[in-house]
Amino acid sequence: MNIHTPPSPPRPLEDAFGRRISYLRLSVTDRCDLRCTYCMKARPEFLPKSEVLSLEELTELAQAFIRRGVTKIRITGGEPLVRRDVVTLIENLGQEIGQSGLEELCLTSNATQMPLYAERIAAAGVKRVNISLDTLNPRRFAELTRTGQLSRTLDGIAAAKAAGLAIKINTVAMKGDNEHEIEDLISWAHAEGFDITLIEVMPVGEVETHRSNQFLPLSVVREQLETRWTLKDLPDSTGGPSRYARIAETGGRIGFITPLTQNFCAGCNRVRLTCTGKLHLCLGREGALDLRAALREGGPGAVDALLDQAMNIKPEAHDFSVAPGSQPSVARSMAETGG
Repeated sequence: MNIHTPPSPPRPLEDAFGRRISYLRLSVTDRCDLRCTYCMKARPEFLPKSEVLSLEELTELAQAFIRRGVTKIRITGGEPLVRRDVVTLIENLGQEIGQSGLEELCLTSNATQMPLYAERIAAAGVKRVNISLDTLNPRRFAELTRTGQLSRTLDGIAAAKAAGLAIKINTVAMKGDNEHEIEDLISWAHAEGFDITLIEVMPVGEVETHRSNQFLPLSVVREQLETRWTLKDLPDSTGGPSRYARIAETGGRIGFITPLTQNFCAGCNRVRLTCTGKLHLCLGREGALDLRAALREGGPGAVDALLDQAMNIKPEAHDFSVAPGSQPSVARSMAETGG
């Protein structure tokens, strides 16, 4: 009688500092229909489409991460919904929820395309979307996005809400640009039943102004909020770096993402995969591993081997700085990295 030893389950992704990697941010395009001032140059050079992974390759790489213990995948860009047929990818990955180790599939968007796709996204198994919105002033919105119309984003948010998607508003806090609008954004979001997360400007990619001109510490923002409202810290986590509080007067939840004033690297559980297959192990560090080449030349085994290598070299922390005269921590844009 031959007794066959069952194959060992794939090893979880754990880095050299004992951090379990359970969260993949999967970029499907570097293209976007907006040109936000803190995200990219006014005239960005987008990647040739020939360099971008096919939807099938993106699916296969996502599945490789799921096999290694990733439980949450966020689809990002650029603006993911400007990529043709991207909802097919979302639907394919949605089928993994509950069938493999994947527990959650979510999306970050500027909402301009949401009226076209919200119902299909919800039907595919997406429960939550993060939507970028930095102002409720139409003129300011046009200035910050360079090409956008506030009404289109608000229509997209309404479509997502109507489709039953839970919405979290992401707001980048910017000195001199929207710092005096933050309370209004919070009041509006909570009245709509949305969470809102404030984000510090990050020195990623080159833009037309120095980051020190945009940087607004969220410690200062919170102090200002607490002169008006009562904030109670919460133990809640949605799998990312946000720290949450409840505002007693609105009943809503607010998050703070503070890469500069309150480093969160010790609890890092994520990696980023670009639309070209580059695996970035830290948002604030240069260097990447080429999963596209591994997949095309060696298949799943080569991808697994490269993931093992990645865990050995994932850095302990970023080295962000927005001090006057400092250079961006990385040259690649946020859109190229994947939101």
